[in-house]
Amino acid sequence: MSTAAAGTVTVLPRKRRNVEMLLVIFASALGLAAYVQVDINVLGKLPDNLTTVAVIGFLLPLLAHAAIRWRLPYADPVILPCAVLLNGLGLAMIHRIDLINDPPTNGASSQLIWTALGIALLITAAVVLRDHRPLQGFPYTLGLIGLVLLLLPLVPGLGRGNIGGAQIWIQIGPFSFQPAEVAKVLLAVAFASYLVEKRDVLALAGWRVLGIDLPRARDLGPILLVWVATLLVLVFQNDLGTSLLFFGMFVMMLYVSTQRPGWAVIGTVLFAIGAVGGYLLRAHVRVRVSAWLHPFSDPDQSWQLIQAQFGLAWGGLLGRGLGEGRPGLTPLARSDFIATSIGEELGMAGLFAVILIYGLIIARGLRTALACREPFGKLLAAGLSFSFALQVFLIIGGVTRLLPLTGLTTPFMSQGGSSLIANWTVMGLLLVISHQVRKPVATTEVIGEGQLIVERPGEHYGVDHQQRVDHQQRTPNEPAQLSPDDTEVTQHFDTADDTATDLRQGDTAPGGVRPGERRQP
Repeated sequence: MSTAAAGTVTVLPRKRRNVEMLLVIFASALGLAAYVQVDINVLGKLPDNLTTVAVIGFLLPLLAHAAIRWRLPYADPVILPCAVLLNGLGLAMIHRIDLINDPPTNGASSQLIWTALGIALLITAAVVLRDHRPLQGFPYTLGLIGLVLLLLPLVPGLGRGNIGGAQIWIQIGPFSFQPAEVAKVLLAVAFASYLVEKRDVLALAGWRVLGIDLPRARDLGPILLVWVATLLVLVFQNDLGTSLLFFGMFVMMLYVSTQRPGWAVIGTVLFAIGAVGGYLLRAHVRVRVSAWLHPFSDPDQSWQLIQAQFGLAWGGLLGRGLGEGRPGLTPLARSDFIATSIGEELGMAGLFAVILIYGLIIARGLRTALACREPFGKLLAAGLSFSFALQVFLIIGGVTRLLPLTGLTTPFMSQGGSSLIANWTVMGLLLVISHQVRKPVATTEVIGEGQLIVERPGEHYGVDHQQRVDHQQRTPNEPAQLSPDDTEVTQHFDTADDTATDLRQGDTAPGGVRPGERRQP
């Protein structure tokens, strides 16, 4: 923003939608190229459905981009292309595993349908929701729904029984679903809303041990309740991954909300107690730990993990090439072990590239949380980003023997509709929050005979109401008293793809503010 003359201000916001469009096209092209290369290497010809796959593969991401350009013009420009690229690579790898069977299966086709539904939810969040703050009003309702979804697999006649040792699926007619994936999103919103409401109480210090202020005993209820809930999931559903994911997310959000290291210490202690208890009480956990530490001592029990390690070793640094490996030798190659399938055919370099893309999504989400000046949005963005990061760490760490196997899905890549829909919803919420954070709001100060517009991204969150009233009540000749957060921005929002807006006497600034007026919070 620059002040050319008294009463004339130019606002140049930075949207980067053209950059996002180019990145989306590039990501779609990479996914389509991987799909085509699989058919060429396996069948020696182009895919029979190449036109259909190309149209859908480009159309769906561009529709999402159009919705963001229309309703969330200031949203982060990197999140959508990264999600599109991961989804496209996952589709190509699932298609490659389909071709192993004779006749080929149709896992990629069903995954494409779930992809369309997931992108439709992202578009719905962009067009209908647009602002995350109304979600703050339903902490207990969303929390209760999330807990019910989490425990649905235990309902007789609805749960599908043990699959891979865990009871985490429900069956409704011909469809199966993993409700914990949806519960993850709902509980993240509920946790953020609750912690914003109670953070002043939870931040009070109690005992001081080894230089760390621990919380008061009476305030331990929330973390103990979540701890018990995650233990119930571990004991009755044998779901180690979901237990770790939800408890880790809650402890992290509690620490971010209160900024008290004592909560992290208590969370770590409770996690250690739960881990030891789970190992002693549940044979399923002992099997996972044994397969992690000594996989070759019982090859029948650790067969899929052993095969995954051989696949990674055979792929080496640069991989065998798409369609040239043998990922079908590993059980669950298209779901739990799709990361090792990628590592076998694209090599460790390709697997590291995939991990880097995940890191970009996580970094942009945490950057959104850091920039957000409104507590609910900050906590929600941090919680969603951390849970996404923790899920990637647990599943890729498990299949590479860095950690015990947890049974979680690889976001956007593993075959499964519930995981895909939940992760596209998470991306939609992060885009909504980033739009509100990055959106500049122009306000006006009266200084002498001229006008000064003070503009910062997210200004509508950060300026105190009384400070705004004091600015309004100042006389025209009284000098402006700006707080450190109300610093003037000069040529800070210059951009390459958006036109400037000139504001003169009688014009309206972005946010509906005219020179001489002050926007009310």
